[in-house]
Amino acid sequence: MNDCVFCKIVQGEIPSAKVYEDDDAMAFLDIHPVKKGHTLVIPKKHFETIMVIPDELLKKVIAIVKKLTPAVIKAVNADGAVVTQTNNEAAGQSVPHLHFHIIPRYRNDGLKFWPQGKHEEGEIRQFQEKIKKALTY
Repeated sequence: MNDCVFCKIVQGEIPSAKVYEDDDAMAFLDIHPVKKGHTLVIPKKHFETIMVIPDELLKKVIAIVKKLTPAVIKAVNADGAVVTQTNNEAAGQSVPHLHFHIIPRYRNDGLKFWPQGKHEEGEIRQFQEKIKKALTY
């Protein structure tokens, strides 16, 4: 996709602070970090969401996320890291190119994610069944 900012980074049209690259994937620092060291991991080939990337390529990308997470933690002396990935604009995906975030975390760093809710009586089973019914193999 020629107007995709991440594809332009892969092609070298936009500079990045690359920390990893191989034939299938690339990782670079986020230019708007949640915390310093916030790293993005992307497949080089354009796929908008996790729902459309081929399984074999996804396995390679997530293995890179696994390899980079402890490196990010060590490099910035963090206490842990959040690994997250969003799908579609409604979920907060700001760049329509599959990417994983590795966000360093520190004890008592004040970073809050989303509020937690609760299920009404019997509702959890309803959603369990709906999801199981929608699942395709």
